[in-house]
This record gives sequence, structure tokens and C-alpha cells, in this order.
Amino acid sequence: MSRSGRDPDRRVKTARGRKPSSTRWLERQLNDPYVQKAKADGYRSRAAYKLIELDDRFSLLNGVKRVVDLGIAPGGWAQVVRKKAPRAEVVGIDLLPVEEIEGVTILQTDFMDDAAPKALEEALGGPPDLVLSDMAANTVGHKQTDHLRTMALVEAGAWFACQTLEKGGAFVAKVLAGGTDADLLALLKQHFRTVKHAKPPASRKGSSEWYVVAQGFKGRDED
Repeated sequence: MSRSGRDPDRRVKTARGRKPSSTRWLERQLNDPYVQKAKADGYRSRAAYKLIELDDRFSLLNGVKRVVDLGIAPGGWAQVVRKKAPRAEVVGIDLLPVEEIEGVTILQTDFMDDAAPKALEEALGGPPDLVLSDMAANTVGHKQTDHLRTMALVEAGAWFACQTLEKGGAFVAKVLAGGTDADLLALLKQHFRTVKHAKPPASRKGSSEWYVVAQGFKGRDED
């Protein structure tokens, strides 16, 4: 037992009907310090700390006025934006329902829908300084297929950023192991002054996720 009187490595009994994978997930959640910290700090998910750590390294939220959050559910990243840039306009989109966040416009629709990009632009009221994407496709259990599906979302997010960003703006997206695909990397390097990969400490060690951080959007007149 720890000095707090709690077992430092809490175990979950396997309930009847519960899959072993579900039990392992519950154990991981109970023993994850970021999950506990998120509850204490009022964030909806541990993912909030990924953006906090990326911002600490890349100063993504300094002076931003308009932010788009692609894949906003459950809302942890938008909460961080609101806390660090309270005057910024924030618009998020997700297929899943998301509880209201003060100062954030939330669109519940598919980002891959043809009408979604225009709806985001109209809701934001001007070009974004920052486009965030924590989108990931629903997994089907086939590693290569899951990777391709998620990278298709990342590429769609990148094209949206290149078509809408304010000059000097930034694009941040979750990618999977192996980093950004060659074609997408070439697209980002064409449109942004710097493109880097990062794995914030809040990303679980066993996770295949990385983040691509593209900063210094050149503007459509320099393509």
C-alpha cells in the first residue's frame, strides 16, 4: 500500500461477461496518473495534456484568434484552448455528440461530408490561425486498414488547413506509427515553413500515435 492508503497498482476483477481486454482497459484507466489529473483539473479527457505539452514545446496557442478542432469529442482540447486563449473563437466538429463547452461552437456532423468545410468556415467567421486534428477512424482490427483510414482523415484535415488557414498559421494532427505518409509530408512541407513530429509525454508509451506539427503557413500566394 502507498502512504495514501491506496494500492499503487490497482487491479480490476474480471466480471462475468466482461472481456479480458475491457478489464485491462479499466486497470490502465485506474492506474493512469493523467486520467486522475484530468478529473482533478476539470478536463474531459487525459488527451488535454497532449495539447498542453505540445503547446509548451511549440507555442501553438500564443495569440491565436480563431481555432478549428477537428474530432472535438469529448472536448478536452477545446477546453485547453479556452483556458489558454480565452478570447479566441473556437469551432469544433465531430460525428459524436459533445456536451456544450462555453465559448465553443460545436457541429455534430461528418467532417468528410462535402458541406462540412464550408460550415466550419461560416461558424468561425474568418480564417483560422490554428487547425487541430485529433481525428482517428473507427478501428476494424486490421492494422493496415486502420492506418489507411486514419491517415485519410489526417490528409483531409491537412487539405482543409491549406485551404483556410491565415498566413503564418499552424496545423497539428494525430498520426500513427511511422509518422506522416510521404505524400502528406510533401504537401505540408510545400505549404508550411516547418514540419516536425512529436510524441508528447501524455501519449501512452505503448501507443502508436504521434503528432505532426506544421507551423508558418506560407499563404496561398506562395504555393
